[in-house]
Amino acid sequence: MANVTKNRPLSPHLQVYKFIPTMAMSIMHRITGVALYVGTILVAAWLIAAASGEDYFNQVNDLFGSFLGQVILFGYTWALIHHLVGGLRHIMWDLGYGFEKEFSTMLAKANLVASIALTVLVWAVVLLVR
Repeated sequence: MANVTKNRPLSPHLQVYKFIPTMAMSIMHRITGVALYVGTILVAAWLIAAASGEDYFNQVNDLFGSFLGQVILFGYTWALIHHLVGGLRHIMWDLGYGFEKEFSTMLAKANLVASIALTVLVWAVVLLVR
């Protein structure tokens, strides 16, 4: 098929697209999905440590209790919540709702705000209960 416009590319590329919130959240949804795979290895390591004996369990708990471990766990919590909220947005789209430009942009922004707020809330509750 010939390019009838002669001055435009045949297929879109990154220089054509305007970076918008829905695009950013789509990219973040994919990144958090990958992060959840990696983070699940940490959960499995903790469970294996719990089944392997007190010494190994204490070593893994010391790692997760360190500053770096807490940062990683906080990031894992955020990835989990962000991916969940993004998944709810996708379910809404699967049902045929929320395709309007202004509304989908608002949902994308709300996805980020809600995931951060819920992560902070979860950690605040955990730290208060501790």
